Amino acid sequence: MPDKPPAEITIDARLIRDLLAAQAAATLPGAAGLPLEKVAEGWDSEVWRLGDEHAVRLPRRAIAAPLVLHEQSVLPGIAERLAHVGVRVPAPVVAGVPAAGYPWRWSVVPWIQGECALDVPLAARSAWAGTLADALGALHTAAPADHPVNPFRGVPLAARDAAVTDRLTALRESKTLDAASAAVIRDVWRAGLSAAEWTRPPVWIHGDLHPGNLVAHAGALEGIIDFGDVTAGDPAYDLAVAWLAFDTTGREAFIAATGSRYDADTWVRARAWAAAVVLMLLAHSDDNPAYFALGRDAATAVIADASG
Repeated sequence: MPDKPPAEITIDARLIRDLLAAQAAATLPGAAGLPLEKVAEGWDSEVWRLGDEHAVRLPRRAIAAPLVLHEQSVLPGIAERLAHVGVRVPAPVVAGVPAAGYPWRWSVVPWIQGECALDVPLAARSAWAGTLADALGALHTAAPADHPVNPFRGVPLAARDAAVTDRLTALRESKTLDAASAAVIRDVWRAGLSAAEWTRPPVWIHGDLHPGNLVAHAGALEGIIDFGDVTAGDPAYDLAVAWLAFDTTGREAFIAATGSRYDADTWVRARAWAAAVVLMLLAHSDDNPAYFALGRDAATAVIADASG
């Protein structure tokens, strides 16, 4: 995997305090003077914790700037719907604009207290499988025609066939996947390609739903974060979380809790998307052991489910 791209702008506490002083005073009086600590830096954005209750999310590259804009435009409505099932999302409290030499949109969002679900044992996640199913039921509503477009998420599986095939070949040749495992994953993907496509209107989807973007606390699902890839399309993309986040017990509970919202073909496509995400994680997580382990564990789940 290539090294993380360098930041295109230096983000430091002074810059953030200048932005807060200029734009957050009316909504969050005194925000510019609250404790500020950098807590995450991904490929696209940085997250700084602001006091006890908020965080500041800022793109570090121009290519990521539209992602924050998407979050600012759609998360308020999503937050309102998911609040009814008790799940929080980082809807902007302050929708910041370029200023103080910073060229892109930025946000102040609620801090969702808890731990990343990657750090929660698989068996313990079953306790909130039903809550996640309810949250996706609230999320997967018809989207307007001007929804954010993502060329990779929620699209027909055929649009990603070449990329999936290339990754599968490379992982087999590198022996990251043995021949038997690769054959099962290939068959799962092909079954998804053969399933009926989503022909109903596109619905809102998170677009990057895995345990790294779920926040749990005291045995409950507290929040879903990182909506930068939010788009609309086939909900099967999000439903792949059944194989990414849960063991067999949790997966069965999750699927059962969705009731009749999704037909059998949607679940076949969902498992195929889970296989595609497995390949992406195994191919591109050399520098991130937690996500490589997620890919390995999800591969085991997909293979066992298909073989059973």
